[in-house]
Amino acid sequence: MLKEFKEFAMRGNVVDMAVGIIIGGAFGTIVKSLVSDVLMPPLGLLMGGVDFSNIFVVLKEGAKPGPYAALADAQGAGAVTINFGLFANTVISFLIVAFAVFLLIKGINTLRRQEEEPAAEPTTKDCPFCMSPIPIKARRCPHCTSELEGASA
Repeated sequence: MLKEFKEFAMRGNVVDMAVGIIIGGAFGTIVKSLVSDVLMPPLGLLMGGVDFSNIFVVLKEGAKPGPYAALADAQGAGAVTINFGLFANTVISFLIVAFAVFLLIKGINTLRRQEEEPAAEPTTKDCPFCMSPIPIKARRCPHCTSELEGASA
């Protein structure tokens, strides 16, 4: 049974999938940092100094009554909140990851199509006497009327 599991685990598809999952997780972490640490702070400044991670609505106050200056304060007091800012960060992260995956899949599909398309059979050839294009099965050149050797009947 251990031998069968080892054969299964070492198949190319399983190993490729594991590597893809690990790289995907790391890519997701990078995108999350890009959104929360690089994109959203300047966007918040342009919108009047808004910190998107602290945009929330209190549904029910906690043990310590509000108002709460930050989401961490509300959560620390046990307040029930809807976290619109964190949701916006997550949506933007998702859109970036989805777009990156779209570009990756589009590139892979383009490469597959190029591999699958066989070269088209030529329909013309050049006459060895006058170099004019003629049908590949021609026995005589229609331009110079030369008889062609080895032409198929």
